[in-house]
Amino acid sequence: MRHFQQFIYNLHPFLLVSIASVLTVAQIVLAFFLYQPGSEALEWAGWICLWTSAIFGWLPIITFRRKGGVLKGKSYIKTTVLVDTGIYAIVRHPQMGVSWMLICPGVMLIAKHWSSVVLGVLAMVLAYIDLMQADQRCVEKFGDEYERYMQKVPRVNFVAGIIRLVRRRLREKVAE
Repeated sequence: MRHFQQFIYNLHPFLLVSIASVLTVAQIVLAFFLYQPGSEALEWAGWICLWTSAIFGWLPIITFRRKGGVLKGKSYIKTTVLVDTGIYAIVRHPQMGVSWMLICPGVMLIAKHWSSVVLGVLAMVLAYIDLMQADQRCVEKFGDEYERYMQKVPRVNFVAGIIRLVRRRLREKVAE
């Protein structure tokens, strides 16, 4: 098991994201062909996941452009400073983490087909492994500051992130 873990962690990050992307696209395409009408409640839950995913997908672009020290003409992901405000005060990986982790179950709930579940679960596992690697790359880039950030803000659990943020703000108010 240890060797398998090392093998997975040593894979090139773009390989994991590429495979997860292909699986997610395949999941979405198959959903069009294999859609099974049924529970409206499941479909509504799926659409809520997808719309929430859109929010977590777009907010990082705005936040990084405003707070990330991105040089003019460069991609928004080329930050020069650690961003820990806005959406990044709730989760460390809103775009590749939360957004992806909501797209896959959203499509599963809408399609309601076993192949959608299999592809979605595989894509989510690979994406999560990539997030663990991303944390390591961020520690290398930002050092102790990122390690402290990791202690305060969860990787993808936005519910826990909101609760922690509210608690931090309440403690700050009491301290004033």
